Amino acid sequence: MTIAAHQQRAESLLHAAGILPVVTVHTLEQARAVSAALLEGGLPAIELTLRTPVAMEALAMLKRELPDVVVGAGTVLTVEQMQQAIDAGADFLVTPGTPAHMADALAAAPLPVVPGAASPTELLALYARGFRVCKLFPASAVGGLAMIKGLAGPIPDLKLCPTGGITETTAAEYLEQKNVVCIGGSWMVPNNWIESGDWEKVKTSAAAAAQIVSRVRTR
Repeated sequence: MTIAAHQQRAESLLHAAGILPVVTVHTLEQARAVSAALLEGGLPAIELTLRTPVAMEALAMLKRELPDVVVGAGTVLTVEQMQQAIDAGADFLVTPGTPAHMADALAAAPLPVVPGAASPTELLALYARGFRVCKLFPASAVGGLAMIKGLAGPIPDLKLCPTGGITETTAAEYLEQKNVVCIGGSWMVPNNWIESGDWEKVKTSAAAAAQIVSRVRTR
């Protein structure tokens, strides 16, 4: 498939998700339980960060045991991690930022990619390589809604997944932007809930997040 086809698939995956929980786990059981709770609450896709030693094994386990969960490998920092995530069965890849050598490798990846950027210059460099769906990170720190609205004029066909600093309170306003296809957040999966196994809280928060997506898209 071409990069254009993979980018169309990335846009489809993110649009279907609406809100992408950014999940960090330290055990396989945490990965299994939190993903199941999110799915039951109405959020079918996650960005599983590769920040912990168990992350790659958890990714492979989720694809075997919970095939209805769409798993994006997040915090992909190196080409080696990119390949490991592909081998583990990731549905898509997400980076927090995208230096040139990573952009080249990601452009040739055999699956959808959502490369990260923090400035118009970085986004335009990714756009020139054929990327049409990008992660804006850290969204609130680099201008938030003002940045997103500003980008809509000069790059109208670039779709964004802003992540970083977005909360349940601000989620709807981000989703309402015409160039936002999805938002990422961790308010429905805080570390203390995962550590204590409060899966009902995760499920309830996920359901509330899914309702935000539904309300925004039915207006």
